[in-house]
Amino acid sequence: MAVRIIPAQPVTGSIRIETEPVKLRVAAYCRVSTEMEEQESSYEAQVKHYTSYIEGNGSWALAGIYADEGISGTGTRKREQFRKMIDACEKGEIDMIITKSISRFARNTLDCLKYIRLLKGLNIPILFEKENINTMDAKGELLITIMASIAQQESQSISQNVRMGIQYRFQQGRPMVQHNWFLGYTKERNGDLMIVPEEAVIVRRIYRDFLEGLSFGEIIQRLENDHIKTGAGRDKWYSSTIQSMLRNEKYMGDLLLQKGYTIDFLTKEKVRNNGEFPQYYVENAHEPIVPREVFMQVQGEFLRREYTRIHTGKREMHRSNLALNQRLVCSDCGSTYRRFAKQEGEGRTDWRCRRRIEKGTPCKGRIIQEKVLHDAVIHAFNALPVYRDELIRMHERIACLPLAQIREELQQVNQRIENIQNELSIYGETGSLSYEPVLPLQEEIQHLQNEIRDLNERKNALLERKAEYDIRQVQIASLLARIRSMTEPYSEAAGDDGQACSDYNDFFIRTEHTDHIGPIKEFNNDDVIRYIAKITVYDTYLIIAFKAGIEIRAEA
Repeated sequence: MAVRIIPAQPVTGSIRIETEPVKLRVAAYCRVSTEMEEQESSYEAQVKHYTSYIEGNGSWALAGIYADEGISGTGTRKREQFRKMIDACEKGEIDMIITKSISRFARNTLDCLKYIRLLKGLNIPILFEKENINTMDAKGELLITIMASIAQQESQSISQNVRMGIQYRFQQGRPMVQHNWFLGYTKERNGDLMIVPEEAVIVRRIYRDFLEGLSFGEIIQRLENDHIKTGAGRDKWYSSTIQSMLRNEKYMGDLLLQKGYTIDFLTKEKVRNNGEFPQYYVENAHEPIVPREVFMQVQGEFLRREYTRIHTGKREMHRSNLALNQRLVCSDCGSTYRRFAKQEGEGRTDWRCRRRIEKGTPCKGRIIQEKVLHDAVIHAFNALPVYRDELIRMHERIACLPLAQIREELQQVNQRIENIQNELSIYGETGSLSYEPVLPLQEEIQHLQNEIRDLNERKNALLERKAEYDIRQVQIASLLARIRSMTEPYSEAAGDDGQACSDYNDFFIRTEHTDHIGPIKEFNNDDVIRYIAKITVYDTYLIIAFKAGIEIRAEA
């Protein structure tokens, strides 16, 4: 095999021009994890240090200081300056990066190696001052892998310490709310919750609408029609948002702590706590937006609606445009009425019994004009002030008799369940009970377990009964508030409707009614949905039954 050498050719006719050496474009990356870092490692100190350090080197040119303040180093997703620096490297705007240490660059081993190799492929070295490592050195990557792994373990240790600190705060009953974007509250610098008055009005409105019978869809429709934004500032509302608000104990002034936990300190992925970690319940942690009793009644209304769905196989209808369809009932056959609109002359709308419409089905239910119906409903509402004292007495009777009895029985049932659970816990730890059982031990344990099952069934039945009485109290209080809005202007010193329901009046009074005092002159479809349970049509009159338990006869 022959090898032929091709000699170099001398360059002729060219002039060599001496130029200044090109400076190396050097960028610095800084990061401060917390406000408790030492002063020499602070955000401002690092920026100042690297600016003077790079500019003081005659062969370097400052290509920028990229600094993330108060951002975790376990990932790069939220480190905007870091990602901006990488983009500049890919565009060829940086020749070298200098940073204090590997832990400042990244505490995640995979991320650290990923970006080191990316920059190495672009022929961009990284100089780590503390470890005195240059990524272009032959031994650099091995050392970096070891050091990055140590940094990741350090981050894991810090994460565990932070978690222990949070749990200690929880055990002391000291709340730690991590976000401030839920409607009604804002978070102060010390972490306490403070009411936002204009948002609290919206929260009370949602609670009130739900208790007065509106569905999630109807509540959402009204909120969006009024251009009310969510706590996150969005225009679109969802049923899950409404349900979450109605079940959030924060609105009655309490806090349930550690509802969720972080499963991976690197990805920061959070999941719901289903018993993996203890939870802590803090009562009266901050000022409530809704009264505690109202909050509990909302939970009872959830139970009542679910009970209706399970036992009837269908959900309650709440569509606003079908308010009279649902409530207008024939006295002859018991069927509901249907609306018919005619296009003759000026037009006339009638309501007819559905069964009578069907051919061959006998029914003597009358046909009634819509205007007559509307006038009768207006008359019934204007007659309500006469029933004010009766409604107050009804409210007090419910609070003093059935509800008081149910609460007392619930307390006894809960106490017995707690006692049995304590006994079963003792058995699980020691293999014996705190008392001498009458039955053989295993039979006694089975007997206790069966008793807990029966007690839970009894408890659920009591809660269902309580929910029915609770919603009746709400309906009475809501109607009293409507009466009060018709008869007197709302003020903090407005007349008392009885100690038992004064709180309800303050809660259920609606701003849209406070500017109208005196008799109602126009039919209001929302009033029908909120207050009327059924309208029975007779030959010459109507019986208008209100949800609160009042029935009014209207000639029609």
